[in-house]
Amino acid sequence: MTTTPTTSHWGAFRVRTAPGGAVTVEPHPADPSPSPLLGGVPGALHHPTRIARPAVRAGWLEHGPGPSSRRGAEPFVEVEWEHALDLVAAELDRVRNEFGHQAVFGGSYGWASAGRFHHAQSQLHRFLAQFGGYTGSRNSYSLGTSLVLLPHVVGDAEAVLRASSSWPTITRHTRLIVAFGGIPAKNVHVTPGGVTRHGTPGHLAALAAAGVDIALVSPLRDDLSDGPPTDWYPVAPGTDTALMLALTHTLLVEGLHDRAFLDRCTTGWDTLAGYLDGSADGIPKDADWAAPICGIAPDRIRGLARRMAATRTLVTVTWSLQRARYGEQPVWAGLALAAALGQIGLPGGGFGHGYGSMGDVGDTGSALRLPFLPQGPNPVDEFIPCARIADLLLHPGEEYDYDGTRRRYPDIRLVHWAGGNPFHHHQDLGRLRRAFARPDTVVVHEPHWTATARHADIVLPITTALEREDLGGGRRDTHLIAMHRAVAPYGEARDDHAVLAALAERLGFGAEFTEGRTPRGWLVHLYEEWADRLRADGAGDPPPFRAFWSAGEWRLPEQAAERTLFEEFRADPEGRPLATPSGRIELHSATVAALALPDCPGHPAWLDPPERLGTAAAERHPLLLVANQPATRLHSQLDVGAPSLSDKVAGREAVELHPADAAARAVGDGDLVRIFNDRGACLAGARLTDRLRPGVVRLPTGAWFDPVPGTEPPLCAHGNPNVLTADEPSSRLSQGCTGQHALVEIERWSGGEPPPVTVRHPPVLLTAPAMPAPESTP
Repeated sequence: MTTTPTTSHWGAFRVRTAPGGAVTVEPHPADPSPSPLLGGVPGALHHPTRIARPAVRAGWLEHGPGPSSRRGAEPFVEVEWEHALDLVAAELDRVRNEFGHQAVFGGSYGWASAGRFHHAQSQLHRFLAQFGGYTGSRNSYSLGTSLVLLPHVVGDAEAVLRASSSWPTITRHTRLIVAFGGIPAKNVHVTPGGVTRHGTPGHLAALAAAGVDIALVSPLRDDLSDGPPTDWYPVAPGTDTALMLALTHTLLVEGLHDRAFLDRCTTGWDTLAGYLDGSADGIPKDADWAAPICGIAPDRIRGLARRMAATRTLVTVTWSLQRARYGEQPVWAGLALAAALGQIGLPGGGFGHGYGSMGDVGDTGSALRLPFLPQGPNPVDEFIPCARIADLLLHPGEEYDYDGTRRRYPDIRLVHWAGGNPFHHHQDLGRLRRAFARPDTVVVHEPHWTATARHADIVLPITTALEREDLGGGRRDTHLIAMHRAVAPYGEARDDHAVLAALAERLGFGAEFTEGRTPRGWLVHLYEEWADRLRADGAGDPPPFRAFWSAGEWRLPEQAAERTLFEEFRADPEGRPLATPSGRIELHSATVAALALPDCPGHPAWLDPPERLGTAAAERHPLLLVANQPATRLHSQLDVGAPSLSDKVAGREAVELHPADAAARAVGDGDLVRIFNDRGACLAGARLTDRLRPGVVRLPTGAWFDPVPGTEPPLCAHGNPNVLTADEPSSRLSQGCTGQHALVEIERWSGGEPPPVTVRHPPVLLTAPAMPAPESTP
């Protein structure tokens, strides 16, 4: 049996390969809390959904490029690699010659591989930049709203997201954490690039041992583990902003706010105070006003505000809260609440964004930038906010607002996607299917037959991380990992670099793309270039590549355990100003206000979302669906792995609902149910629990989309919640994703034999005779 080191977005591990090819995995010995997702690796590696050979949609092969509503509904024809590459190269060349480089969309999302070289997004964007340019995307589904808002408020999003106060500082100094959205333990094993030592579970245990109190503000009790002392405030989903404003109002009217800090370190407090006390619009944003909106009693609101003012308090907001309509508001209002307390910049106090949303938030690992593959500049200026992909494809030429600019969607004729699964990330999948029907050609690189691969025209089989060599490590990791190849590639799968190098050769820039290096040559080059930079900066002395590769890892120098967000700014706001127009925290932004956006005013405000409990829309669909991150996979990755499969109910994704809501619908634990609204429907297995607010149901994202043929709006047989969520932007400021909430109804399945789950098997695959290469090559 051989053992090889590697890493993943869910952490470093060792791969053991038996002589017969059986694979087992074991955690890195330094990891105090290994991810349960490791158990999904062996089953997914050689699953029947692996793509063995290049395949072309039968209709595209017969009729050539053009829009088609048959994407996702036709069989595929397996072809030879050379023929597939000739087809892709010819189509890229045709589209740039006829429509320009902006007609190519370089679709990619950064979760494909933890490797620093075989990073699908970097490989694809490097290729397309050298090809002459492409339309790309900005920001992320996870943080698309905050990444646009925070620069207006504090000058730099990265300062809040990556330099947050450390867990040791919080454990030592904080007495009360008010956690809007909780600190969900299920998310802390995941970080882009991975972490070798998962520290957050231990830090949560340390909070409990230190007696730190936590106010959990979430409709889901499981958004915080049972260890720390906890008061649960089961807020109605989408109403956190109303609660935050009422808490800040209590501080204001009871004189508990820190006026000296507000005058010295913020701007716009007087404007916000006028909104809070009602002088601006006649509506005081007090506890009595907020209570019927958010479902928390007025006395509990006032009591919490007084507790916050009486002790060292950290206000933290999960990323989930900004993945909703008007998602800017809870982030901005949470920051304003922390500012009113006057504890921003004090150890253990102030504001945090993302504790429990990602494993590296608050961690104490290395702050070094790890080796990376340069993408080079994109000669094309066109881009979209990433959550606007369906609008891009459906509405070429249409104008839209984004962060104070007026932009226009280009006319996309070819989608080239490598890394990521938009049929997981995106909302309103019926609409996305219509959008994917519009381009002339869709090319997808994929290891598995995901819904995105099934909606492609040309599918190229790609290796997994265990089937190639790489360098691995994530933000605030403690180790750089030598990712050795553990198994041979599945079928005829190739890595993205090999595929793109072959396309570049056909298109006339092969030497520029590879720079004459093999993948191993790139690893040596990237590592040694990085090591030389560290030595020159006095930041570390990595061993030569050969020694590093033989050892399997190198321990990165770690930063100090104690870290406080905005500590230097607080100490000297004049000498260390923020990168905002005022140099201060902007509780009112003149820049945002000048945009006159009805869905994002110039200060945090209550904007009633179109889908929430207690509204007219809830009369037809009276349950509020929370579509949060899964505990058994990474987004849709490893959905065919053992942890994800073992968590299914009735063969489908599990939906959690309160016993009272289940009883009202004659639904029992384990029943098959239909969840529906006007956008679509899905089947799921019922799981009853009282650890959520009545009226709220939870269906995690990531079940592979499995539309039942002939259903419109679509019925997903497997339980993907994004058939139910709305494809609407958070606001015209950020154009962020709003996939966290949707109003739905649930009924016990009574339609006879339910449609089968088909996504755990490949689509129909045909074999083609040898075909000549197309003539249109440069």
